[in-house]
Amino acid sequence: MPMTTEFHWPVRVYYEDTDAGGVVYHANYLRFMERARTEWLRSLGHEQDVLRAEGVIFIVRSAALEYIQPARFNDLLDVSVNIREYRGASVAIKQTIKNEKTGETLCEGNIRIACIDAETLRPRPIPKHLFSELSHVG
Repeated sequence: MPMTTEFHWPVRVYYEDTDAGGVVYHANYLRFMERARTEWLRSLGHEQDVLRAEGVIFIVRSAALEYIQPARFNDLLDVSVNIREYRGASVAIKQTIKNEKTGETLCEGNIRIACIDAETLRPRPIPKHLFSELSHVG
């Protein structure tokens, strides 16, 4: 089921995020997206350490990124989380990173998150209380 509500999280580009060319190193866009997903869960009232204690871990099952424009040192970025689809044990998320100042889209990602059991590392259903919240996000 597609969702419509976006969550936004600001990220500042630090010197350590850049490569020798002075632009954000490609793998760091994944880090920025991870931070936004963590803050999105937190905004819903769910801390990942608490979920883990309950036996639930979310992992990235797949990630496809398109790099459009480079981000540079000291840029302020807007990283969005937009739920596209949820299933019993997974969530498809579209994430976009934009330059806060110019509004330009810098990177887009399609991420699929899987819910697994913390002990067995096997797929498990998303907990009912969280699944219920996901179904009402849009």
